[in-house]
Amino acid sequence: MEPLPRSFYARDTAVVARELLGKVLVHDSAEGIRVGRIVEVEAYIGAHDRASHSSRGVTPRTRIMFGPPGFAYVYRIYGIHHCVNAVTESEGNGCAVLIRAVEPVVGIVSKTSGPGLLCSAMGIDLKLNGSDLITGPLRVVESADGKAGRIVRRPRIGVDYAGAWARRLLRFYLAGSAHVSRR
Repeated sequence: MEPLPRSFYARDTAVVARELLGKVLVHDSAEGIRVGRIVEVEAYIGAHDRASHSSRGVTPRTRIMFGPPGFAYVYRIYGIHHCVNAVTESEGNGCAVLIRAVEPVVGIVSKTSGPGLLCSAMGIDLKLNGSDLITGPLRVVESADGKAGRIVRRPRIGVDYAGAWARRLLRFYLAGSAHVSRR
């Protein structure tokens, strides 16, 4: 299972988000391999996107978002949950795709419908922040069948504070998936 090339991530964030659907997230950990098919994502399209962490500029937390594409941006939310993103576009843009939900494939025994549940089920935590998605223990690979299915576009979840940015259709999920966090 070859990881997606860096060039996959070095493109428009919304395009990368849509094309991540149906791909497979793999975590090779000391506890074993965990694999899930990506069924829901959200695009965060740079420092001008008021819903993005990068809108506050480069900070110790967001530095990875401004780095080269194809790296994991993992952060903690509410002090207990982790979220995993794939950094996109060119260095300096502060763009990333949040992986919101996966369909369990191998080694996952708990719920994965939501970014916190997904990270918990796949053993993803802050130790993986900055991990190279091409050469690291966390990677995204092509699905066996290469098909995603019908894609639904909706506003992102939990970003009401972002004004007009909250209404942008930057959340994408596979229609009919039982593992999507919210319909």
